Amino acid sequence: MMTLYTYTLSTPKEGFYNITSQLNEAVAKSGIVSGCAIVFCPHTTAGITINENSDPDVVYDMMMGLREAYPDRQAFRHVEGNSAAHLKASALGAGVTVIIENSRPLLGTWQAVYLCEFDPPRNRKFYVKAVGV
Repeated sequence: MMTLYTYTLSTPKEGFYNITSQLNEAVAKSGIVSGCAIVFCPHTTAGITINENSDPDVVYDMMMGLREAYPDRQAFRHVEGNSAAHLKASALGAGVTVIIENSRPLLGTWQAVYLCEFDPPRNRKFYVKAVGV
């Protein structure tokens, strides 16, 4: 059994947007008891990651670290001027896989799934594909 869910998200500023509730909703709707869920972002200047959801300073520190690791540079040649956003998105990746067990995503106590926006403002789309075994 496989089901695909499409979600949209408005991202007014650069940052991490918690999409764990959409993952939980997709898994619940799918009826899958055991399997996996793939969360995928079809954009080149946004990514998907799993990280801490308890202390907002973690997300702040991650954004600060990404800005320092991938600063905007005048030497970039991409005409749209968002090369730093492409670098950040590539570093994080376009998707994650989460185990489904007992009809729930198997995330750690402090974990959340985030859509990471690096080229705002945008209207983003992301997919959740739930696969049963």
